Amino acid sequence: MLSITYSSPSINLKVQERNGQWIIKELYFKEWADHHQIAFGDTVLEVNDIQIENIPNLEYESIIREANELLIRKQDGQILEVKIDHLDIPQQFYYVLVIPACYFLLNLFIVLYLNYRQKDSNLITLLILFILPVSLAYVSGGASGKLYPVGTIVNRTSMLLCLVILIHFLKEYFRFLNLKWIFLENLKILYLFPMLALLLSVISIIIPHTNYYHSFIVLGIFFLLLVVILGIMIVGYLKYKIPQLKILLDSVIIPFLPFLFMYVLPMILFNRYFLSPEVCSLFLMLIPFSFIFTQLTERIFDMEYYISRLRYYFNFSFIFTLWLLLGLYFLTGLSLARLTEIFLFTFLSLMALFYIKERLDYHKRKILFSTKDDYIHHLHTTIDSIGRVVKIEDLLARFAQEVALQLEVEHVSVLTYDFHTHQVILNNPSKEYMEHIDEALLERLSLGDIQKTDYFYLAFIHQDARFKRILVIDHRQAIYLKDEELLWLELLLLYLNNFIENTKMIEELLQQLKHKKASGNQELSWLNKLLWLRFEEEKYQLAQELHDTILQEQLHIAREMDALVHWKDVEMIPSQLEKVHEQMVISLNDLRGYCESLKPPLLDTLGLNAALKKLIQKIHKRVDFLLIYTIDRLYLEDERLNLMIYRLFQELLNNALKHAYANTVEVHLLSTEEGFEILYTDDGIGCNMDDIRHADSMGIRGMQERVQSFNGKFMLDTKVGEGMTIRIQVNEV
Repeated sequence: MLSITYSSPSINLKVQERNGQWIIKELYFKEWADHHQIAFGDTVLEVNDIQIENIPNLEYESIIREANELLIRKQDGQILEVKIDHLDIPQQFYYVLVIPACYFLLNLFIVLYLNYRQKDSNLITLLILFILPVSLAYVSGGASGKLYPVGTIVNRTSMLLCLVILIHFLKEYFRFLNLKWIFLENLKILYLFPMLALLLSVISIIIPHTNYYHSFIVLGIFFLLLVVILGIMIVGYLKYKIPQLKILLDSVIIPFLPFLFMYVLPMILFNRYFLSPEVCSLFLMLIPFSFIFTQLTERIFDMEYYISRLRYYFNFSFIFTLWLLLGLYFLTGLSLARLTEIFLFTFLSLMALFYIKERLDYHKRKILFSTKDDYIHHLHTTIDSIGRVVKIEDLLARFAQEVALQLEVEHVSVLTYDFHTHQVILNNPSKEYMEHIDEALLERLSLGDIQKTDYFYLAFIHQDARFKRILVIDHRQAIYLKDEELLWLELLLLYLNNFIENTKMIEELLQQLKHKKASGNQELSWLNKLLWLRFEEEKYQLAQELHDTILQEQLHIAREMDALVHWKDVEMIPSQLEKVHEQMVISLNDLRGYCESLKPPLLDTLGLNAALKKLIQKIHKRVDFLLIYTIDRLYLEDERLNLMIYRLFQELLNNALKHAYANTVEVHLLSTEEGFEILYTDDGIGCNMDDIRHADSMGIRGMQERVQSFNGKFMLDTKVGEGMTIRIQVNEV
């Protein structure tokens, strides 16, 4: 296709026969024509050394589509020889040759990558079969525009074939999401449309004057199929509210819309177009770029984050570009085609500029943004600095240094006040300090207090049974702290008080451990007590569940058997025994389920993926909501993580079953470079975060403890009526 396109430049010179001569009626590339002194009314004598009357197709289509050389007679009788090079008309060179070639190569790379990553997925196969005809349709546009037979056949057939395959893909994708398909069940009939396009193309080659009508038929079928696809996507999204359908609509369908509404529909209705097919086809570039940002796992489409950023860039770029084009239109009077080119170039350049600027701003933020008066930044750096200190004395000294540095004050000290002796101790004693310190004020200071005296700012740091520690800032009647600085200092004091309390607890625990080690006693009573209480909680929860389920069923069966012992109607006993037997089988299956929950048998034999899929199959039978899940294959060295992941899935799904009251639940196990990640979302009733904390939920607390025991992160977000989101990240170390 590219070889045919490159064989000769496209000029699209419209001519009209007048008294046996072919007069130029319309110039498609006006700038090129002006450069070569070609004007309306000039007569074309030869094309590529062939007499104009001997050129085929002019009888039924008065357009010279391509040429390397032209022989033209001007209206004043002057003979003009015009040799045409591709770069003489850069629009057609880039739109018809360079961009389609790049588009095809980019799509080919994506197809090879998709095929390499997932060879056994039917969805991926259909996706590949959709991308390839789109590429062929685009790359064959130049050859088709020149009416080359092979170009016409490939272009028209692939135009319809890609949309039929896309409908086929949508059907499989609906099944993948466990959604009911809302269109034809038997899609084989749709493959008749590409075959019809093939047949019409062959007829157009044999009977050239029918080409015009066949082109309109193919465009009409293209319009019909694309409207069907849009209808499926819009109705599916409105019916099921699945975000994946919205993303699919944004990334795959929208690129076709300019071609549909700016070229196909106007050609069908008015026999003219608003934008040329070359310009409209540029929007197809969005399809491969959207797939570059997809995560190529079972989810296929998971790029909501990138779509949101793209939408943000799009809004700013589009508004500014539209304003710029309106100014150019009224000030310069440029043609619509030229304005369209400027629009696309400016729009894409601005989007790239916003993205690059965002990345550079992030890397150069320390240069671009001053930290002066940035108290959040100061708070972060100070906490990070003092948080690295272990001993309390070093902690207080580092704190005084950071306060002096951030507030730009020279004289900052930490004062220790002894309640028993009423003695005041400074870390840098000075007679001048001691003379102006009011002991009564020191005794009155409480947590969060900052008092200003004639000589000092006094701020409460920490208090224990004997000592009170006070921060002393000597303002020398010349330094006045602003409200923002006082608030920063107050927050920092609260953090410091917690640091000191935690440090003291750690020191006490370390002392206990050293004492136990020195005495040769390896048992720690507080640790044994903590483990014992935890085991008792688990046993109590299990006993409660068994009592409410299995035990109640067994009691019911016992009553049934007792009734049968005294049953007088002998003929009814077999049928009653059969019912009791069914109840016993159900009870045994429930008991087996509890045993599998305590120790999943597939986990050790077939691995984590098989155990999780078995668990999800069991949950599927009990739920009335749509369950969407993804399970990546993990390669973890620590086998204990497999059991933890299984327990997390178990608890998440049980919570969804018992408490969520959701229509859709999603749970995904994703592999990361350093470990794994679990994402859970539902659209259920949700709850208040405070209610979860105060209720001390065993499920939530148990998951948090499991994750934290492996140094993982557990993040929960929920609001009443807005569902729940849980994100778990664990790095294997």
